[in-house]
Amino acid sequence: MHIAKWTVLLAIFWLLLSGIIEPLMLFFGVASVIIVLIALVRMDAVDKEPKAIGTGIPFLRYIPWLIGQITLSSLEVTKMVWGAPEKVSPTLATLDASDVPEDCRALYANSITLTPGTLSVDLEDGDVTVHALRQTSIDELKEGHMKNKIIRIWGSNS
Repeated sequence: MHIAKWTVLLAIFWLLLSGIIEPLMLFFGVASVIIVLIALVRMDAVDKEPKAIGTGIPFLRYIPWLIGQITLSSLEVTKMVWGAPEKVSPTLATLDASDVPEDCRALYANSITLTPGTLSVDLEDGDVTVHALRQTSIDELKEGHMKNKIIRIWGSNS
């Protein structure tokens, strides 16, 4: 079932990116999906921890929320770019992510990066180093709304 889900996901992804339905292109698509599946099976055999595709309620709760965050952040960055340059105050800070489950820390760091105006620079030992276009973005991250949302949806360490 694990490989079947990956096959469907990769095929749909390839079709969405290529958009061409001709025999030669479909052959290339099938070939590329098979190559990725072979690599996936070999990686699963090596680490003995096959990762299932994130489906179900947590995934359905997380994606709309993240899209909303990306939209709001995009609007803020647009206002900053078109507005007065003095509103931009680049900042680098380290955020504690030790209470985020270890297998969700990369998701947390990537969620930060996906929101415009912020970039996760490093993830090490439960700390995420973040660069932001404004200090207020760092302050919002320190309030913990994004971290708490990920903990609520994907589980906690306790």
